[in-house]
Amino acid sequence: MSAAATPGRPRVGVLAVQGAFAEHAEAVAAAGGDPAEVRTARDLLGLDGIVLPGGESTTLGIVAGGSGLLDALRAAIGGGMPALGTCAGMIMLASATTGGPQPLVGGMDIVVRRNAFGRQPRSFEAEVAVPALGPEPVDAIFIRAPWIERAGPGVEVLASHAGHGVAARQGNLVVTAFHPELSGERRFHELLVARARARREAAAGAAEERGERVRAQ
Repeated sequence: MSAAATPGRPRVGVLAVQGAFAEHAEAVAAAGGDPAEVRTARDLLGLDGIVLPGGESTTLGIVAGGSGLLDALRAAIGGGMPALGTCAGMIMLASATTGGPQPLVGGMDIVVRRNAFGRQPRSFEAEVAVPALGPEPVDAIFIRAPWIERAGPGVEVLASHAGHGVAARQGNLVVTAFHPELSGERRFHELLVARARARREAAAGAAEERGERVRAQ
């Protein structure tokens, strides 16, 4: 993965604590971003967006909390950094879970039920309609997948399966209960990269404007 962004390509971090972070990095690159592994709070510096992959959400919360990464993620997301959370990443971006308190990044006004579709033996693949992405359905792989139990008024539920929300968007945050990175689905990563690019360009424009004001003094 690149250490610095290529001109014109936003730098998108992939949380590399657990989960299919290599596949996410490939998806980010295919979508036009420069992927960068994130393992420490310092790795967040200079990023334009971030992916929170699947894995085990309680383990992720404990590991990230112990290193200071969890607080850094909260600050970055709270500051408007675009993010894509898949499976456990969706749980981490939720405001709460039905299972009680656990360390979360937060940011999206949803309550999530962990392992809602069943444990590992009940993992499955299904075609899911996501109208916001176009007419072609998403090939969705569900592995110990959560679902959205409740969504706040500012949340747009992008897709449902078996009567439950499995993808949503709020501001710069997008979440899925399934694993688009494992099926070759790139449109969610394209959404993230587009938001990351817009954020990068806005920051560059603001910096140029500040420079012009200084030169005018």
